[in-house]
Amino acid sequence: MKYLTALLSGLLFGIGLIISGMTDPAKVIGFLDITGIWNPSLAIVMGSAIPMTYLTFRYLEKRKKTLLNSPLHFPGITHLNRELIIGSIIFGFGWALAGFCPGPAIVSLGAGRFELISFVIAMMIGMQLTGSISKILIKKP
Repeated sequence: MKYLTALLSGLLFGIGLIISGMTDPAKVIGFLDITGIWNPSLAIVMGSAIPMTYLTFRYLEKRKKTLLNSPLHFPGITHLNRELIIGSIIFGFGWALAGFCPGPAIVSLGAGRFELISFVIAMMIGMQLTGSISKILIKKP
């Protein structure tokens, strides 16, 4: 049941990304190009996702378990720190340059856009390198 739930959740997420236009790099770049011909349509997607996510997290924090009775694990850091800000800036630059972030890139690859294979491979290598470098640079007490 756990794998079926994960599959259905992933499919729903992917369909949502496709319907919202997040898998269209031209639309994403048009949204991020605030000094050119700005396309504000993705602001509606984000504007609706933020309150829904907030309300869902508030609900889940009270439950402490998933609908399948598994324990929920929330991140321990709840404040802004230097690493989060730097990572967000790097993520934003990459998103603006490529028009893809991880979820939409994988959904697009799964939808048959095989020209993204090199992008997804480079993205996974970058994630692995970031994790490895972070372990070296950020010493946890």
